[in-house]
Amino acid sequence: MRADYVVVGAGVHGATAAWHLAQGNREVLVLEAATVASGASGGPGERGVRANGRDPRELPLLPLAYERWDEFAGRIGGSTGYRRLGQLERIEREEDLTSAMKRVELQRRHGIPTELLDSSALRRLEPEVSGAIVAATYCPMDGVADHTATTLAVAGAARRVGAELLEHTKVTGLRASGGAVVAVQTRAHEVLVGRAVIIACNTATADLLAPLGVRLPTFSVFPQVLVTEQIDAPPVHHLIGHAHRPLAIKALPDQRLMITGGRVGTWDDRSQRGVVDAAQVAANLADAVSAFPCLAGAELSMTVADRAESVSPDMIPIVDRLPGVSNAFVATGWSGHGWAIAPVVGELLAEWVVNGAPPALLAPFAVSRFAPS
Repeated sequence: MRADYVVVGAGVHGATAAWHLAQGNREVLVLEAATVASGASGGPGERGVRANGRDPRELPLLPLAYERWDEFAGRIGGSTGYRRLGQLERIEREEDLTSAMKRVELQRRHGIPTELLDSSALRRLEPEVSGAIVAATYCPMDGVADHTATTLAVAGAARRVGAELLEHTKVTGLRASGGAVVAVQTRAHEVLVGRAVIIACNTATADLLAPLGVRLPTFSVFPQVLVTEQIDAPPVHHLIGHAHRPLAIKALPDQRLMITGGRVGTWDDRSQRGVVDAAQVAANLADAVSAFPCLAGAELSMTVADRAESVSPDMIPIVDRLPGVSNAFVATGWSGHGWAIAPVVGELLAEWVVNGAPPALLAPFAVSRFAPS
């Protein structure tokens, strides 16, 4: 078996890169260890498409990301569930107001409309918010998307323009020669690489690259997701964040609320999967009630922490050509917040792979930032 371009991993970043590559009538093969959207690019609820609270190094990508999300469903010919709701990052402590004002100015400099709302203006948008909240940064361009639907749709689009996608095909190794990857090895066969390979297989990436002498400092976490039972009149109308608590709340289309924000589960050796931590569930609920007191007594329909996420030490992605390997590219370490920028990163990565010129917008994500000083 042979392909000019091999993509390892059919999550949203791998599938999007494959879709862009295949549009040029290029020979593209995507290898997925399980099934499309079975990992961090799938799961219950929705993902935030947000600039608010994002690492400053990622902000230059957001104006492009907003444009891509507006047109993404039409271009890939499938549902993304994208909704522009606006995001409110609530401020509970007076000492956070100065940094919030600086954040507003920073996002505006990047062309991202952002306002600092006082308590009265905030309550006009979210009447049920706690009286303890003194202000909020408001980013009206932010929104949400259905990550499972989007990933399935872009993988389908890649197939329709000619990419071959093999599920249940775990990559076990990479064979290199002369400073390039010449073959991708699976349990059943070896795939010869004609031009380039993209490694975008989430938590499996670091182990796959280690034999090539590339040591990525990533680690795995199991993000916790809580989903409430249906609420007759959901009190949340925007994408909700918090300036100092690990809390995010999304109102799902079916009148349930999704509660996340960075709390994680633990690995269970017996079941060989991530499981929720009861104390973290209780803490997440307590934070939600502190933000919206009317949620006291809300019942949960789902608590999961079974989808591992690759995390980098500085909490931003690693997107780069591999050091010393001329035709191999890596995209990993999304740290639970790579979703909003996925349509842009996949597009830029495909352009880089084809023309060899590193995009300036991806420069902050170089693996060299972890090199010893």
